[in-house]
Amino acid sequence: MAQNIITDIEYVLSRGVAEVIVESELRAALKSGKKLRLKLGLDPSAPDIHVGHMVVFRKLRQFQELGHQVILIVGDWTAQIGDPSGRSATRKMLSAEQVKANAETYMQQFFRVVDKDKTEIKWQSEWFGKFSLADVVSLTSKFTVAQFLAREDFSKRFSEGSPIAITELLYPLLQAYDSVAIQSDVEFGGTDQKFNLLVGRELQTMIGQKPQQVFMTPLLVGTDGSKKMSKSLGNYIGVAEAPNDIYGKTMSLADNMILTYFELLTDVPADELAEFRRQIGSSAVNPMVLKKKLAYELVAQLYDEKEAAGAEANFTKVHQQKEIPDNMPEIKSDITTPDLRKLLVAAGSAASSSEAVRLIKQGAIEIDGERISDFTAEVKNGSVVKVGKHRFFKIIIGD
Repeated sequence: MAQNIITDIEYVLSRGVAEVIVESELRAALKSGKKLRLKLGLDPSAPDIHVGHMVVFRKLRQFQELGHQVILIVGDWTAQIGDPSGRSATRKMLSAEQVKANAETYMQQFFRVVDKDKTEIKWQSEWFGKFSLADVVSLTSKFTVAQFLAREDFSKRFSEGSPIAITELLYPLLQAYDSVAIQSDVEFGGTDQKFNLLVGRELQTMIGQKPQQVFMTPLLVGTDGSKKMSKSLGNYIGVAEAPNDIYGKTMSLADNMILTYFELLTDVPADELAEFRRQIGSSAVNPMVLKKKLAYELVAQLYDEKEAAGAEANFTKVHQQKEIPDNMPEIKSDITTPDLRKLLVAAGSAASSSEAVRLIKQGAIEIDGERISDFTAEVKNGSVVKVGKHRFFKIIIGD
């Protein structure tokens, strides 16, 4: 049994890992038999998450399976500030109500990957709600402005004369104090969080706690194969999207990202990955074959095998055989010249009217096979609307 544990440790410390600080210390802690407290800070600055977040979530799940405890910190204070990492401008602050609503949705999606029964949920307000001005002053006295301006995004904005709010400088301090509050053993995050994670480690040392280990995962590049996955760039696969959409978006993945997605988002064994790499390198396989396997794996992971099989059959029918899917949402319209913006929002194919406008202007909308470029169009009872490559809905006229 001990050999299996050691093997598992080697796996979690090697696959899907960008950097560990300090790896030798973490390795020793994992072999010690101690139940480690694993920290992940959740800043619900937006309600939905994408599979890029799954890279770190999957590592947490692997550590849980080794017997360790995840502490999920809901940043109901820091989310109102917004993490400036990678930002070129000051972020708009959110209301407490927005943060709470986002957090509820976010956690539902988080637990699609992480074991809820092995997770302890903490809200920052449990400790920051009791903070006095004296506590804030004491916390800020432990670091210098020069230390924080050394952070790449702050340094760039400062040199360009762009504004940096005092609240943004507080963000790393508040995140660091979270580690003190829960006595974190290991904090997880993407490589863009390195500065914040190290501040937590340093603050723990100052307070007299044993410094946490820092576990960083790679940032997942989006489906376009060039930029970090982001909802604003439209190159994302949402964790809570319908199985057909997850499958279809995976099939649109750039060929050069197939192996990376397999490595970071699945448990496909290393020998299989090596074989995939050989096949791609020698052009011995059509990339679509591997993408279909990847798409199936992702849907099965976020839903189940039945949904994965259904999404695969739907993709074959709609995209390879160019047929219309058997099942699709039905949206009612009182007239035959409806406002397409409203229909797209009602069908869930656009999050807002402005997004619907963008889709129409991009030529992403078809009605009964005809591309639409205006906000109104003639429809009939049973007209099929295609949105992008993967989404369909049917228009029903009248009652």
